[in-house]
Amino acid sequence: AAAYKPEQARVPPILTPPTPPVSKFKIALCQLAVTADKERNIAHARKAIEEAAGKGAELVLLPEIWNSPYSNDSFPGYAEDIEAGGNAAPSYSMLSEAARSLKITIVGGSIPERSGDRLYNTCCVFGKDGTLKGKHRKLHLFDIDIPGKITFKESKTLTAGQHPTIVDTDVGRVGIGICYDIRFQELAMLYAARGAHLICYPGAFNMTTGPLHWELLQRARAADNQLFVATCSPARDTDAGYTAWGHSTLVGPFGEVIATTEHEEAIIVEEIDYSLIELRRSNLPLEKQRRGDLYQLVDVQR
Repeated sequence: AAAYKPEQARVPPILTPPTPPVSKFKIALCQLAVTADKERNIAHARKAIEEAAGKGAELVLLPEIWNSPYSNDSFPGYAEDIEAGGNAAPSYSMLSEAARSLKITIVGGSIPERSGDRLYNTCCVFGKDGTLKGKHRKLHLFDIDIPGKITFKESKTLTAGQHPTIVDTDVGRVGIGICYDIRFQELAMLYAARGAHLICYPGAFNMTTGPLHWELLQRARAADNQLFVATCSPARDTDAGYTAWGHSTLVGPFGEVIATTEHEEAIIVEEIDYSLIELRRSNLPLEKQRRGDLYQLVDVQR
């Protein structure tokens, strides 16, 4: 133990998580059916958010690409200019207004974003007053090729984001990743080192990797970093060009599945108890046992 240098395992050193504004709260995962009708998708998402808030949810999480079909052909036509707002960004404007009127925090899944001549897969986080608290552009683009199963290359139309995103909200410090971001444990480690209580991953895993990796990766990110992980997928549509696995899930800091659903439309409302983070970190004091004399994680932005 004398050789351990846990304080050197993170560069810069790990931040102490801030005391969250609440010790317990309810989170809602809105697993939504997505169609080619953008106006319908927006109205449908608004209705789900209202239902979740009516059930006591203080944070609502939406799926990846909930206002558009998930396809490279669709992204350009459904993309919104978030910076312009208003009529140029009806999905964004709805989320802002819903957060303000319902007085809840919204992690708005993701939508295609147009910025200049580039498109991004973007998640917006809104505070209870409807203001934009943070914006995450998907860092790791979904470019895979599994012969005979699935081939998809987001990089044909989308540009990768450049910054990890961590947001202080009314329900705690939240890190944001989008779908494929969950495969890269370094991002979750950065969020833990920056004091996150919860990581939200809107995602749309497919029918090939979903059964194998979706729950596995969520539990791994939660257990490795001893924090909460919440995911939200679109509902499954077997007639769509891209078929989502579904199974939106909330995982606790011991890697335990607290709540999940199948592949149909559903709204999960479940309690997050932050005292479990401290409990699990005292049970397994990983931060005090890291071998900073052997390895380091460098957060280049800090």
